[in-house]
Amino acid sequence: MKIAVVGSYGAGLTMRVPKAPSAGETVAGGLFDSGAGGKGSNQAVGAARLGAEVSLLTAVGDDEFGRSARELWRREGVGAGHVLTAEAPTMVGFILVEPSGENRIAIAPGALDELDAAAVGSFRAEIASADVLVVSMEIPEEAVVAALRAGRECGTRTLLNPAPARPLPEECWPLIDVLTPNQTEAPVLLGLDEGHGLGDEELARTLHERTGGVVVITRGGEGALIAEASGVTGVPPHPARTVVDTTGAGDSFTAAFAVALAEGQPVGQAVEFAAVAGSHTVSIAGVVPALPTRAQLNALIGNAS
Repeated sequence: MKIAVVGSYGAGLTMRVPKAPSAGETVAGGLFDSGAGGKGSNQAVGAARLGAEVSLLTAVGDDEFGRSARELWRREGVGAGHVLTAEAPTMVGFILVEPSGENRIAIAPGALDELDAAAVGSFRAEIASADVLVVSMEIPEEAVVAALRAGRECGTRTLLNPAPARPLPEECWPLIDVLTPNQTEAPVLLGLDEGHGLGDEELARTLHERTGGVVVITRGGEGALIAEASGVTGVPPHPARTVVDTTGAGDSFTAAFAVALAEGQPVGQAVEFAAVAGSHTVSIAGVVPALPTRAQLNALIGNAS
């Protein structure tokens, strides 16, 4: 079972502050934390913890954040031999969090801006040998399109996790076998404005018609919708025992879904498996610490049955 991932890596620098500073103001009393992030890296680590052989394509700088990333992948058993060392620094996100939970985020993409079609070309053998290719969208559009096209040409099942969402170029639609937006991302992909008036089922059907593939719209506490040629079906949520941090839920879901598909599980069963992974992840603070192992998921599934 092999998963190839094309996506992002970034360091998240978080400061919890008593209040957000105004222009020219300095606020003391903050609490600082830093950690690994980026949707591609999170998904790669998540899939590896669930037993997949994983190869990752992303870009990092020749800096301390990049070296920490490579150490993380080595520790987690993620194949990072094709990761690009860029001229620019590793992507960094600065996150200010107020006591209410309100946050302000500034991102410097840095190295990720150098991830191009040529880098994807060097990763082609990994894509060809994978059971599932996972692509997310924190990277340049050129790399997204090149990866999906390589997957299609190699006969590898393609899974696009369209986050952060933006309207997809027309050439992308026929290259997608599986699409996994959440409720807010689904209309953005279609270029719809906030007052579009379409329900989730209609959005799912429309996206299925565009791709001809499987569409899974995740809906948080409402579960998920699956759109296939046979129609739209609902998957009930897997309630979390407690909700501590929802940050990594989408990446955990995507990783587990890809692993289940690579194992040959039917789509409905794969979505249920992924929902359990997401439920586990929101119960633990942080993203990487919250990504489940196979044993943890098996225990949760056993307890729920």
